[in-house]
Amino acid sequence: MIRLQRVGRKNVPHFRVLLTDKKNSTKSGKFLEILGSYDAGKGKFEIKADRVKHWLAMGSRPSDTIHNFLLDEKILTGKKINVLPKKRPIKKEATETAIETPSAEAIPLPATV
Repeated sequence: MIRLQRVGRKNVPHFRVLLTDKKNSTKSGKFLEILGSYDAGKGKFEIKADRVKHWLAMGSRPSDTIHNFLLDEKILTGKKINVLPKKRPIKKEATETAIETPSAEAIPLPATV
């Protein structure tokens, strides 16, 4: 699998583009080859296109983010994959109950002696 591995220090995101087994953790440090880098602060993406094409021909799969980067670099063709989290729809029950509950002015206060 071709994916990103974070190597930047705190608050300075910098990533390596790696070829690794899908079972390995991103922080394990086990990988077969470094294929490029991505500097998120500058938005700079560098990749060895010939090596990526070689590994794609051998059957490796890119992660969704790497797939989108490869489309930008014209290494792959096709559509981008949405990697952002899906928004949850607003629950109708929660909004209806909020409307039906009376306000604090409508609730009678207990009499004090």
